[in-house]
Amino acid sequence: YLGVMPAYSAVDDALTTKLVTFYEHKKDSSVPSHQATVLLFDPRNGSLIALLDGSVITAKRTAAVSAIATKLLMPAFAEVLCILGAGVQAYSHYDIFTELFTFKEVRIWNRTKERAVQFAESVPGPVQVCSSAQEAVTGADVIVTVTMATTPILFGDWVKPGAHVNAVGASRPDWRELDNELMKNSVLFVDSREAALTESGDVILSGAEIFAELGEVLKGTKPALPEKTTVFKSLGMAVEDTVAAKFVYDSWSAG
Repeated sequence: YLGVMPAYSAVDDALTTKLVTFYEHKKDSSVPSHQATVLLFDPRNGSLIALLDGSVITAKRTAAVSAIATKLLMPAFAEVLCILGAGVQAYSHYDIFTELFTFKEVRIWNRTKERAVQFAESVPGPVQVCSSAQEAVTGADVIVTVTMATTPILFGDWVKPGAHVNAVGASRPDWRELDNELMKNSVLFVDSREAALTESGDVILSGAEIFAELGEVLKGTKPALPEKTTVFKSLGMAVEDTVAAKFVYDSWSAG
């Protein structure tokens, strides 16, 4: 699968296209499932001015958006973080979540336990490796799903009332990470309504109603409702890559 994600931001004076390949590896592989390159153009004349590592940008901007959603939507006293999945996005989410928030406990589960153990041994803080997704999720205040699942691996009856879920995987219209009960009994936030209604199997197949885009909460036109059980369905937007790439380029240029 090859994705092309062009975007222009007048505010940032940036024009980019991200090229991303997506390969579902049937067996564990040293090659990431997602590989990406960002091309940064001069918006005044169309000249290519930089070629950037899109895989790093994708990992960091996706986790940053999840962190924004979590800051707005998580319960007031969030103590337990649960990560389902142990790939690139698990690492980037762990890094920013432990930098921005104070959790007393971090748990991880992965389909292949060896990778979860490897994750726990390679990150700087203590992480509890769980033998099942249910064990990892039970009692968690913030849950991050960053898996390659095509059928649900997170079920509503496991989720603590008032918890916040960042659903990052399952980016195809026929793929799922979350079950119908969770989708229908939580307040659903998305990065883009248009994208969610055409790309997200969790949204399309459950028939769940979208309450708001994350941008509407940031602008103050929709409430955050952190006292409710909330789900943020993240699919990623090209403008996130544009802003991130321009930030990296400007920082490099200044240095």
